[in-house]
Amino acid sequence: MKQINMEELIQRVMEELAKKTGEVIPFPAQKVRGVENPHNPEALERAMARTPARIGIGRAGTRMKTTSYLQFRIDQAAAHDAVMKTISPEWLQRLQLPELYSRATSMQEYLMNLDAGRMLSDESAKWLELHGDKGKDVQIVISDGLSTSACEATIPDLLPALQQGLAMRHISVGRPVFIHRGRVWIQDQVARIVGCQVVLSLIGERPGLATAESLSAYMIYKPDAHTVESDRTVISNIHRGGTLPIEAGAYLAELLEDLLKYRASGVTYRKLRAQHG
Repeated sequence: MKQINMEELIQRVMEELAKKTGEVIPFPAQKVRGVENPHNPEALERAMARTPARIGIGRAGTRMKTTSYLQFRIDQAAAHDAVMKTISPEWLQRLQLPELYSRATSMQEYLMNLDAGRMLSDESAKWLELHGDKGKDVQIVISDGLSTSACEATIPDLLPALQQGLAMRHISVGRPVFIHRGRVWIQDQVARIVGCQVVLSLIGERPGLATAESLSAYMIYKPDAHTVESDRTVISNIHRGGTLPIEAGAYLAELLEDLLKYRASGVTYRKLRAQHG
C-alpha cells in the first residue's frame, strides 16, 4: 500500500476549502494575530513572537475562528502522522544506516507494551553481534521513537556534524545503526553487545502541537544491570525552532568528549564536573 504524504493531503484540502469559502488558510501554519483591535497590539505581537503557544488567536462568538480551528487540526494530523508513519527506505539507504528492529512487531505493540521497545529482536541482536563495530569509544543509535518526522528532518544535518566533531577529537565511533520502534533503554543492550564506552541514542520525541519534528539525544557511559534514568545525560528539543540540528551535532561531539574524559554520565558526570570546576 502506498504511504500517504500527510502534508500533500492537507495542502490539497486547504486548496479545496479556499475555492469554496474564498478564505486562504496558510499551510504550513503561520502565526497570525486573530484578535481584532487589541488594547496593546505591540505587547501582543511581542508575546506571540516569544512562544509557539496559541495566543492572540481571537474568537468568533464563543468559539475559535475557523482558521485557528483548522490550523489546530492540521497540527493534530501532523503529530499523529509523525507517530504512525514508517521511516522512508530511501532515507535509510541515502544515509547508509543498517536497519535493526526492537521486539515490538507493530506500532500498536510499541505503544501499548513499553518493554517490547527496550530490547532488540533476536535476529537484530545476532546481526549486531556479528557485524557491529566492537570496542569503540562511541556507538550511535538512531531510532524513530515517537516521531519519524523528527528523524527525517534532523538527522541528515545532525549526523555529519556529529561525526565530523568526533573525528576532530580523535574519538573512535562504531557504524551508526537505525532501530525501528526502539525506546531509550534499548541503548543499554546495544552498548553491552558492541562493548563501547558511551552509547548515544538519537530518538524522535513525542510530537506536540507546536512541532512534530523534535529529536532528543540520550547518552550513557557503560550501562549495566544497575543503570537508572539518572545515569543518562539528555539533550532535547533538537529541531528547526529549537536547537538547530547542525549546532546540536557539534555540541554533542563536545559533550561526548567530556563524558569520556570523566568516565561518567548523568548525575555522576554533573557532580564530577562541578568538583573539577
